[in-house]
Amino acid sequence: MTTTEQINSGQTTLTGEHADLLEALGKHRFFLRHTVQGLTDEQAALTPTASELCLGGLIKHVTRAEKGWYDFMISGPEAHSGQDFEGHVTSFRMLPGETLAGLLADYEAVAARTDELLTSGADLNQSQPLPEAPWFPPNTRWSFRRVLTHVIAETAQHAGHADIIRETIDGQKSMG
Repeated sequence: MTTTEQINSGQTTLTGEHADLLEALGKHRFFLRHTVQGLTDEQAALTPTASELCLGGLIKHVTRAEKGWYDFMISGPEAHSGQDFEGHVTSFRMLPGETLAGLLADYEAVAARTDELLTSGADLNQSQPLPEAPWFPPNTRWSFRRVLTHVIAETAQHAGHADIIRETIDGQKSMG
């Protein structure tokens, strides 16, 4: 989709950069969700490659990451306070009692919030200071645009991981 094409979202018609960002994010979300289609909870929790990643965990992690960055856009760096390393590690795993359907429903809810922000015509130049962390340069701000491109990149990266894991589980390829 080009910047001159439009995305219709309910009663809002998006054009330009907002439409492009929403389309790019939507495409990578689709690939990630498509990769887990038809799997059981047990299959979604498998870690069949050399990594510790599982498909349900990837859905859970991308949900957590997108929610965290959405909260950052709305509330600033305070949104990242209280996030612990164990929570980050656990976000890559399906825990007992979690289901693929539940993880996908959570992902849809978070995606809807992000989409609503984009369709509202939010100012993409608006920025927030990044929280203090060793991986961020001091006194750095990220615009909504930069946050959204980060979320798109992270979603795309994990969709690729998911494709490899799914192919290892049962030979199914989401992109081939």
